[in-house]
Amino acid sequence: MDFRFTEEHEFFRRQARDAVDRVIRPRAAELDEREAFPRELWNEFAALGYFGLRHPAAHGGQEADTVTSMIFFEELARGSCGFFMAATVQMLMGTYFLGRFGTEELKKKLLAPAIQGEKIAAICFTESQSGSDLAGTRTTAVREGDEWVLSGTKEWITNGPVADFATVLATTDPKAGLKGLSFFLVEADRPGYQRGQAIGKLGARASATGEIVLDHVRVPADHLLGEPGKGVTYVGDILNQVRVMTGLAACSIADEAMADAREYAKRREAFGKPIAEYQLIREKFARFWIQREAARTLLYRVAWMIDEKQECVREAMGAKWLATEMCLEAVDQATRIYAGNGFSTEYPPQRFFRDARFLLSGGGTHEVLLDFLGRRYLAE
Repeated sequence: MDFRFTEEHEFFRRQARDAVDRVIRPRAAELDEREAFPRELWNEFAALGYFGLRHPAAHGGQEADTVTSMIFFEELARGSCGFFMAATVQMLMGTYFLGRFGTEELKKKLLAPAIQGEKIAAICFTESQSGSDLAGTRTTAVREGDEWVLSGTKEWITNGPVADFATVLATTDPKAGLKGLSFFLVEADRPGYQRGQAIGKLGARASATGEIVLDHVRVPADHLLGEPGKGVTYVGDILNQVRVMTGLAACSIADEAMADAREYAKRREAFGKPIAEYQLIREKFARFWIQREAARTLLYRVAWMIDEKQECVREAMGAKWLATEMCLEAVDQATRIYAGNGFSTEYPPQRFFRDARFLLSGGGTHEVLLDFLGRRYLAE
C-alpha cells in the first residue's frame, strides 16, 4: 500500500495552490459580498488553462487522471466556494457529456470555447419535484422528424443565468421512469430557451444560480448525447467523481475555517492568556485534525479506485458523507472559537459557516446516501 502522491502530483498541487492564492483567495470576501457572477475573474482564471483539465488534448485539454483532477478541485475550493461551484460545473458536469458523446462539430463549436472560458456551461437535473429522485423528472423530449422538442423547467442550475449552453436531463419515455431518461445539448440562443428567476443563496454566492425554462425548444437530432434511455447509467459514470470532488471541497472549507480560527485563538486573550492555551479550545483543533485526516484519506482512496476502474459507489457515498459532516462540525466550532465575534459579518467564520451548507446536497443528500448505505449493509 502506498498513500504517497507522486512528484508530478505534488508539483501540480503547488502550481494550482499558487494560482488560487494569487488570483482567487484575495477576492473571496468581496466575491461573497457582491453576490454576482465574477466574469472578470472568470476570464482571468480561464487564461491559466485549467478549464480543460479533464478533456482531450485534441480540444485544448490536458487529459488529467482522477487523482490529479481532485487535487485541483481541493485547491480551488480553498479560494471561493462560489467560484469553485461555477468552475467545477464548467470543468466536469457541464461539459462531460458533450466531451464524451458530442459530435466533432459540437465539440469544436462549444467544447473548445468552453475550455478557453469563452462559453459557459451548465447542467440541468433538478426540478421542483425532483432532486435526488430523478425518476420524478417531468421535462420532456419528443422526437419530431430530425429534431427533438424539449419542454420543462429546471431549477437550482449553477451558471444558469449566464450559461451559453446546457446539458439537460429529460424524459424521452415518461412511462419508463429511470429507463426513459436521456441527455440533450441545448444552446441558450435557441428559440424558447429562457433564463428564468435567479436564486439568491445563503452561501457560495459568487456563483450564479437560477431557473432554465424550455418552452418547446427544438434541437437537432445529433444534440442527443449518448443513447436514449441511458441517462441514469451515464450519471452513474460520473457521480462518484462528483462525490469525491464535493468531499474534498468540504475538507478545504474546513481547513480554511480552522486555520483562520487557529490564528484568532493565538491572538485573542481571555483571563490573562491567549484562548489557544485553554484545553477545551485545543480539543476543538484536535478533533478537527483527526476527522479531517480520516475523511481526506478515504476521499483520495476513492479517487484512486476510480482511476483503477474499481467498484466504489459505497466508498464514494461514505467519503462524501464523512467529509461533509466533518466540515459542518468544523465551521461550527470555528464560530464558537470566535465566540460573539463569530456572529459578526466582519469576521470570516460566518462565510465558511454559510458556504458549508451547500455541500449537503451536492452528490446526493445525506438522508439518501445513508438510506442506500444502510440497505446495502443489511443485505449482506
